[in-house]
Amino acid sequence: MVKEYTFKGKTQEELEKMPLSELSEILSAQARRKLKRGLSERHKQLLKKIEEFKTGKRKKPIKTHVRDMLILPQMFGAKVMVYNGKEFHPVEIKPEMTGHLLGEFALTRGDVKHKAPGVGATRGSKHTSAK
Repeated sequence: MVKEYTFKGKTQEELEKMPLSELSEILSAQARRKLKRGLSERHKQLLKKIEEFKTGKRKKPIKTHVRDMLILPQMFGAKVMVYNGKEFHPVEIKPEMTGHLLGEFALTRGDVKHKAPGVGATRGSKHTSAK
């Protein structure tokens, strides 16, 4: 049996039908403030493209640089390619992401894996077990 996802007591269907004014009341303070200020033109354009993707007018995933876009219920199921400064990272929007920002799912910094000690390293650090 699959457990149905709820966000603060609301099901996915209820969230999708809810107007932004009601949704902002159950989101975090940061998300509530972002919605209160209103969505910018970039955000509205992205929402329009996502709506086209969901209706089937658009087949390819949407490429975007808008990392500060708040994930809203209207975006569930869309595939978005978020730019991380170097490349576009694929993100499939799920109900669990509600209230987060797109940029949180396309990390800008990778793991640092050092090969060997650099020039000027101390004598003790040159004899490490990692070779």
